Amino acid sequence: MGDSADEIAVNALRSSVMRLSRRLKHQRVDESLSPTEMSVLGTLARCGSATPSELARREHVQPPSMTRIVAMLEAKGLVRLDPHPEDRRQKVVTQTEQAESMLVAARRKRNAWLAELVGQLDEEDWARLRDAAPVLEKLAHQ
Repeated sequence: MGDSADEIAVNALRSSVMRLSRRLKHQRVDESLSPTEMSVLGTLARCGSATPSELARREHVQPPSMTRIVAMLEAKGLVRLDPHPEDRRQKVVTQTEQAESMLVAARRKRNAWLAELVGQLDEEDWARLRDAAPVLEKLAHQ
């Protein structure tokens, strides 16, 4: 990627994705949850039930931190801990219906905010953004 035009484009992409992400994070339904707690709930929704150590790996946090996060989510009624089917020493974290409802409401709010924002684009920019969405999705999940 030695081309300066590529470096400029990568810098602009990084900056704009980070700024947009920060703005999206402010479109919250439940102010009592931290972005990390919301991220854990999103991971559970996307990947299904998991042990705290699996969640720690997926969220790139230390296991003791994930144990605290799971305890807070459990106290709020957003996850439940079930016995692991094969290892009695472990627990499996599962999101509750309350968490699922909250995530649906949060997605709706964020989608509505983003739809309003992209509604201000002209058709040509909106078409380019629609075309770029699968590429951004691919980058986000690598």
